[in-house]
Amino acid sequence: MVSIRGIYSPSRWTIVLIVLHLGSCIQFQQLDLPGNGNSECALVINGPGRSSHFDYTLNLLRGGGNTDFNGHQTCITYDAVNAAYLDARKRIRVSQPHGDWSPSDVGSVGEVLLDISMNLARTYGLSYEDIEKGLPLIDTSKTLIREICPPFLANVECVAGKYRRFDGLCTNLEHPTWGATNTPFTRLMGPLYSDGMHSPRISGSGRALPPSRVVSRTMHPDEGFHDHAGTVMIIAWGQFIDHDFTLQGTPLDPFSKNDPEECCGRPAHLKHPYCNEIIIPEDDYFYRLWGVKCIDFVRTFPSVRPGCRLGSKVPFNTLTGVLDANTVYGVKETFARKLRSGVGGLLRMNPAFEQYGLKDLLPLKLDYPDEGCTRPNATMYCFEAGEIRVNEQLVLTVMHTLMAREHNRLARGLAEVNPHWDDETLFQEARRINIGIVQHITYNEFLPILLGKDVMEKFGLLLQKDGYWNGYDSSVNPGVIDAFAAAAYRFGHSLLPTAVERWSKAHKFIASKRLSDLIRRPHDLYRAGILDEYVMGLMNQVAQAMDDSITQEVTNHLFKKPGARFGMDLVSFNMQRGREFGLPGYMEFRKFCGLPWTDNFDGLFGAMPNETVRKYSSIFEHPGDVDLWSGGVSERPLPGSMLGPTFACIIATQFSYSRRGDRFWYELPNQPSSFTPPQLQEIRKARLARIICDNTDLIDTIQLYPMVLPDHEINPRVPCRSGVIPSIDLTKWAERPHEQFRFQHGYCFVYRNYNAIDFRHIVIFYVKLLRLLIVLFNARAVIQSFKIKDIFLRLFIKRARHSYRSIHYLRNHPDSHQYHSYTYLYKKAIQCKPQVIEEVGTNIFQTNSLLSFIEVQPQIFPVDFKYALSTVCDNILKRMDC
Repeated sequence: MVSIRGIYSPSRWTIVLIVLHLGSCIQFQQLDLPGNGNSECALVINGPGRSSHFDYTLNLLRGGGNTDFNGHQTCITYDAVNAAYLDARKRIRVSQPHGDWSPSDVGSVGEVLLDISMNLARTYGLSYEDIEKGLPLIDTSKTLIREICPPFLANVECVAGKYRRFDGLCTNLEHPTWGATNTPFTRLMGPLYSDGMHSPRISGSGRALPPSRVVSRTMHPDEGFHDHAGTVMIIAWGQFIDHDFTLQGTPLDPFSKNDPEECCGRPAHLKHPYCNEIIIPEDDYFYRLWGVKCIDFVRTFPSVRPGCRLGSKVPFNTLTGVLDANTVYGVKETFARKLRSGVGGLLRMNPAFEQYGLKDLLPLKLDYPDEGCTRPNATMYCFEAGEIRVNEQLVLTVMHTLMAREHNRLARGLAEVNPHWDDETLFQEARRINIGIVQHITYNEFLPILLGKDVMEKFGLLLQKDGYWNGYDSSVNPGVIDAFAAAAYRFGHSLLPTAVERWSKAHKFIASKRLSDLIRRPHDLYRAGILDEYVMGLMNQVAQAMDDSITQEVTNHLFKKPGARFGMDLVSFNMQRGREFGLPGYMEFRKFCGLPWTDNFDGLFGAMPNETVRKYSSIFEHPGDVDLWSGGVSERPLPGSMLGPTFACIIATQFSYSRRGDRFWYELPNQPSSFTPPQLQEIRKARLARIICDNTDLIDTIQLYPMVLPDHEINPRVPCRSGVIPSIDLTKWAERPHEQFRFQHGYCFVYRNYNAIDFRHIVIFYVKLLRLLIVLFNARAVIQSFKIKDIFLRLFIKRARHSYRSIHYLRNHPDSHQYHSYTYLYKKAIQCKPQVIEEVGTNIFQTNSLLSFIEVQPQIFPVDFKYALSTVCDNILKRMDC
């Protein structure tokens, strides 16, 4: 491997990075040249031979192969690619699962592809541009690589539907893998690996960067400043959204499912191969007290590009790139079904406080109970939700609980207005609305506080107040940007408080608990009423200021084990992650965002505090070496924004891509998933305050915008029941407008409604009714006597729009008029033609009512059949001339 050498030159870095966008220095073309088998060219690189000076200047790879090409073209054959593949397979074991692909399965294929790329780079002396722009052009479907290519990354066929997939595939019909799980992070600019392929970034001078812990302790001490208006709810919602967007694929311990602790204190041959441990200086002010010299850290898996294309390492995202509430529902259909109750479209919950009349908690995490959880004993469990980091800190668990409760509240409301909907329809519709709520709150309440109106307007993030937004662009990849995941969206670490407070419903402080004692320990929530107190605290506690000061609760005590006096360092993790991602430094992203480059630290005065600039100059050789995360949190914020210009640019770019590239975005028209105009206006009523009011037990007053401290003029506290905070009217989702209940011919009590239903539902209805009639009328003579054909004609011509009231109503109202109407039906039928009734099936009428029979025979009479029964009963009685 070759390091970048020579005197630091910003012009050199500019050439290396910008060339990816221009593509003009070297031209690449794929040629189908005549030849036998795979001896034809897979890639032809046009250009003159490369000198050693060019190699150093543009970060070439060196290796054992011949790198001095004097011809005008270089041909990489399919045979060469196959040879590199066979060589890699000798050393790397590849997973080929039959079901869902795990991150480790994808990573094993990524390792092979990266090994092939490195082999070709050494053999052919490929330059930076060759690797980044040339290798991905090779059609690997014509090579042996096709044997191991994951099926979800090749030849995916999509059909437009109403509901989005859990895994994010087919979010874009033209590019099915864009924004999907286990796909590469996208890049705003080319990576800067020290060897051009995968080794972590180093200084522009060719020397090592200062250790991550040195940057952490020097640049980001715990100063304890507070923001003047923002509450901790900003952090809570921000982290909830972060866990909707990003989780890089890394090796996990096979038993605990946590990061492997196989790096520090082990000899090289026993270390995990992905170890990239953080070295602690001997003079560290904190860790030297406990004899800590190293912090465990593992690198990410290499990704598999769509089509299994070659190139340098790109980490991959195990979540979806769009805002789809996968924190609630998960990113695999199998796991989503595990989270569901299977009844009424509801999610599974834990009725821990049912005896007190309080709302449910999240279900217990019983499989892999130690995954992301520090348990005090074997009888204590953490919680399970759509995202595995639900227990990372108690505040995050609270947000997961609120949104899971909101789903169930929506599902119950939809069941009331559409009693004929089955479990699947109720679940998908409640999920669709819940996703729209999350999207609306994020862009309507969270981003305006974070970015400010000017940035929102510049990047097209302002929401429309009415009508549709026709901004979907199929050429926009909604995938998560690497700089967003590994640096920019980690801005919230600056806002973390030292302690998390609990407040009473009267908005009075009760108590607080150290943040480090709540990380991976959400067990406080098992105390009745505590969740509401933490929610009150989130709305009343002031967040720390957005600056370079980070609390010691996460720089010295992160993931602290029970009884330990120290933990890990989150800031060091941020730096280490950015470097192993190959992220260019802070100055490169300033330039990308239209800000001036500087070759000396004096040029940073004004962009950040003077003392911060002075400290940077004491540990870094050049401004271009400063890590993106460190420089981003140190910038002075823009007017009306919490962020400086660089982070605001990156975050706004990501949220712009996630909106414009999402075919299921809630504001869009002319899509199968589009809401109707009245439904869209209801989604626009969504407020975080209303979510809190509807899904807590004790909170009865709340400020209009919980992410901002209350103010009696601009953000007053109002009663939840006052009507000031709007509620979503779910009747806009009713498939038919309702009429009053009434008797039909004095016998069958039918719930009438008249909206059209689509042909698909009619066909399904017909098939289900046919099954029902086979059960009811199993004798040919009975079928003929009842003239079933005529019944069908009447049913589908005149009564296809009818449905019967939900069975749940009768369960809850056994003394109701409707319930006794079926008893009347039973008695009247017996009086009329008892001999025929006996032929039809005496067992039906021996029960107290038809509906009670449905309840005890769900396999014969699903909920969808209730109208069928009522209509058939009506027609039967008319034929009996009762």
